[in-house]
Amino acid sequence: MRDHVLIVGSGMMGSSIGAMAALAGHPTILYDLDSEHCENGRKSSLSCIDLRENNGLHTPAQASYARTLIETETDLEQAVSKTSLVIEAVIEDLTVKQEVFSRLDSLLPIDVPICSNTSGLQITKISEKCVHPERTLTTHFWLPGHLVPLVEVVMGEKTDRKIAESVLEELKRWKKSPVLVTRDLPGQLANRIFQAIIRESIAIVASGLASAEDVDTAISCGMAMRFPVWGPLMHLDAIGLNLGLSVQDSVLPDISNEQTGNYYLRQLVSEGQTGAAAGKGFYDWSVYDIEKRKRMRDAFIIESVKAKEKIDHMD
Repeated sequence: MRDHVLIVGSGMMGSSIGAMAALAGHPTILYDLDSEHCENGRKSSLSCIDLRENNGLHTPAQASYARTLIETETDLEQAVSKTSLVIEAVIEDLTVKQEVFSRLDSLLPIDVPICSNTSGLQITKISEKCVHPERTLTTHFWLPGHLVPLVEVVMGEKTDRKIAESVLEELKRWKKSPVLVTRDLPGQLANRIFQAIIRESIAIVASGLASAEDVDTAISCGMAMRFPVWGPLMHLDAIGLNLGLSVQDSVLPDISNEQTGNYYLRQLVSEGQTGAAAGKGFYDWSVYDIEKRKRMRDAFIIESVKAKEKIDHMD
């Protein structure tokens, strides 16, 4: 019986996606190249399930059942024999992903969707070697995949829209908030918006207008506080498009429109100040604790998800 969700790649993202599939009640297979990777992925999936249970995002009964649904496999042919949906989460290498998709395409019935969790590559290119590219699409889970509700469902040039819509509806049953992206462009949807924010944030620091800490505070304690229920386009409707247009005419000429990476960012990289792993980037990580910040991030996401679920019931 084909009722399993197959996750190809059991690393950080694959294991978190697998946890969400199991929590949705699906028998879930974590596939990887060897048993050690599989076992590490299984443990990581169980940790994701534990975190959601311990914070009230799933009930103890749901979590307990989900733990029984996670399997591991190192034989791809054996794994696909039970599969009704595939999500690939291997390294961000086009050649590797093309090989994985080509093999999956040759092994699976033509009605089984094959999805990629790619964050930067285009599904049209990933599926170039597939005989049935119409059943291929991107399902980009945002990090951390077991906490952030967003999944970008991206259609390639040959993706069947009905298949994309069916995957989107399935992800809603995983307690996700999927969005349909109908063109296969670099950055998908959310990263295009995020890169615009990053571009202006770096430009502000580079110009001396404000520090990195103050830029992040302005975003975190300002616009980001409204975003879970009040996106920028809703904001424009609320204040009036005529006022929004006036603000754009005033502000846009003075903000960054660079088409390549900022010189300031390039300088930091050239000096080896590449971020937390190097000890310094925009922040001095001898002063800040990156692991503590990750825990703070996750705790805030958890509380935000809870709050949004309550507010959504107000509609």
